[in-house]
Amino acid sequence: MNTLPANPNATDLLQHIWGYPAFRGQQRAIIDHVLGGHDALVLMPTGGGKSLCFQIPALLREGLGIVVSPLIALMQDQVAALRELGIRTAFLNSTLDAQTAREVQQQARRGELDLLYMAPERLLSDSGQRLLDDCRIALFAIDEAHCVSQWGHDFRPEYGQLAMLRERWPQVPRVALTATADVPTRHEIVQRLLHDGTEFVSSFDRPNIRYRVVEKRDGRAQLLQFIRGEHTSDCGVVYCLSRNTVEEVAQMLAGHGITALPYHAGLPAEMRARHLRRFLDEDGIVMVATIAFGMGIDKPDVRFVAHLDMPKSVEGYFQETGRAGRDGLPAQAWMAYGLQDVVQQRRLIELSEADDAYKRLSTAKLDSMLALAEAADCRRVRLLGYFGEASMPCGNCDNCLNPPELIDATESAQKLLSTIYRCRQASNTSFAATHIIDVLRGKRSEKTERHGHHTLSTFGIGADTSETDWRLLLRQLVAQHLLEVDAAHFSVLQLTEASREVLRGQRRIHLKRREPGAKRKRRAMGGAAAAGGKSATARAARQALSSADTALFERLRAWRAATAKEHGVPAYVVFSDATLRAIAVARPTSLDALRGVSGVGDKKRDNFGPALLACIDDA
Repeated sequence: MNTLPANPNATDLLQHIWGYPAFRGQQRAIIDHVLGGHDALVLMPTGGGKSLCFQIPALLREGLGIVVSPLIALMQDQVAALRELGIRTAFLNSTLDAQTAREVQQQARRGELDLLYMAPERLLSDSGQRLLDDCRIALFAIDEAHCVSQWGHDFRPEYGQLAMLRERWPQVPRVALTATADVPTRHEIVQRLLHDGTEFVSSFDRPNIRYRVVEKRDGRAQLLQFIRGEHTSDCGVVYCLSRNTVEEVAQMLAGHGITALPYHAGLPAEMRARHLRRFLDEDGIVMVATIAFGMGIDKPDVRFVAHLDMPKSVEGYFQETGRAGRDGLPAQAWMAYGLQDVVQQRRLIELSEADDAYKRLSTAKLDSMLALAEAADCRRVRLLGYFGEASMPCGNCDNCLNPPELIDATESAQKLLSTIYRCRQASNTSFAATHIIDVLRGKRSEKTERHGHHTLSTFGIGADTSETDWRLLLRQLVAQHLLEVDAAHFSVLQLTEASREVLRGQRRIHLKRREPGAKRKRRAMGGAAAAGGKSATARAARQALSSADTALFERLRAWRAATAKEHGVPAYVVFSDATLRAIAVARPTSLDALRGVSGVGDKKRDNFGPALLACIDDA
């Protein structure tokens, strides 16, 4: 029983097809802009509702909406979700056999589709060009538009060729969408893909995500403690830098009873596809991955994203952590970080075949990420500030919840910098962190004696400070550019111009104090032990539900899982957790009452309403 008016407007589509009562933020302004035939750059955080900004105009404008998407899995899930809403949608990518691809193209030519998702390679092919020539195009939507920037964190060469859309179809509006782009990347998107495109920049803030960075001691053990203590049975993503680490960590987690799957580009394609489908379709899966498990992960109930290695840029970190909590419920971004992460990332930059300009840019991006990791103030303020957005302390990051104690470390810094200088002067070469700390702590070794460093005036002046604390100081000095790590030459430490100011007493150094063991352990658990047992995030997500509502919510989730399996789609395509929670609380007794729940449109009410009402009656 579709109640959509004969000549619907944008609000009619939002309410009757998607089941949402009102637009959020800038959605309506963007839709009206595109409906007027204008180009737009849309920047919204993950989960902010970017898709509606092109889906609704595509339905209201005459012709076929073309959506360029770089990820096959995301494309397939979005098409499945739109079909569940009754929207005529298809995709063209390498997963289709020749016959199916021809059928989709025929549907497009006959005007039987509202939206067609295409991989950029397929759109740029001769057959793709012929298809578009034969169709009336309503608009072009270019998702993950930051891929066009050669200076960005996820450059894809084929995206640069999409500039031809502007030349070949100048009258067709183009919408470029992304969840992460700094100011230079935004300018490049507009320059390459749009024509005088208006920028719609929403807040980058994801207030439901708690940001947390811990000092890496035994990263894998810390990760296990984090998951078992705070995210038992939750869905999550763990990012690692290397393929070997991915497989080892997945195996380690599985050995401790966590359903963990590896994902990286070196695995067979069939295995990657199988693991991705399990992650999307099932609850409680932890995907351990390299960044090959990349953009567009559309699963809304990811409760945590963990990094065992520091990302190479703030953009990458923001996009990867943004895959948590798309449903707006509490989620965590957790990272274990140490000096070796800096060394490793700088070595990768130096060993790359990129030109000097790109290496300088990559180093600057890494420095920004390092500053975020070492921050003693609000991490969210730092994160949003990177994207040009001013904010106040959030109260939902580790530094806000447990403000670190700052100490005057000037004297210790002078001892460290002086030791680096004297070792260099004595041997006419530079040394890595381990040797410098040995000298500071007065540890005689074959190397210290061979270089005569046991005779230096700084030998043993730091014996009362632990190796761990010296490494913490080293890391923070690197973050403040008072030291450099030469990753291309055995990770040796080198002084900077700013080091002289410290050595001369012209600059004071205030750094974070390392917490004592017991206190650090309590904080590392984030209060989970005090709160008891099950997932802290799951508890927070469900705390508004009574015990009876929780029981109904779990019954609805079980029904959703069976229904999704029957339809061959991920569970969240049927209904999100947020919608099921709202149904569990409201307990509608009729189809009309069910239609009043956010996320229940006409088609889903008609298809799933009777079964949902039966679940409620049986509760």
